Amino acid sequence: MTALKMMNLALAFLLELAMLVAYGYWGVKTRDGDLLGWLLAFGVPFVIILIWARFMAPNSKTRLKGVAYLGMKALLFGGAALALVAAGQPTAALIFVIVAILNQILLIVWKDETLG
Repeated sequence: MTALKMMNLALAFLLELAMLVAYGYWGVKTRDGDLLGWLLAFGVPFVIILIWARFMAPNSKTRLKGVAYLGMKALLFGGAALALVAAGQPTAALIFVIVAILNQILLIVWKDETLG
């Protein structure tokens, strides 16, 4: 079971990276790669990183807990899925959401993510 837990933790990290990529992809596609698009492509993920570092990171002194934590995570991941849909990638968005939900369920069941 330990190997499965480790793989799920690695998947959680990859999903966080995929979330950032989704926001960046949306930025480029929204503006057809013009200057504003590139600013969105780097700026939006940067803001998401700041939010994550402040409220979601395990070692953050202001880390959200419980329902607030899950709500923020759902908001950030849901936003990434919507960004993929807006960028013309609905199938990728659906796959992202399904994998993220399954990953979160396992994180909670296996107590790999502290919510309290």
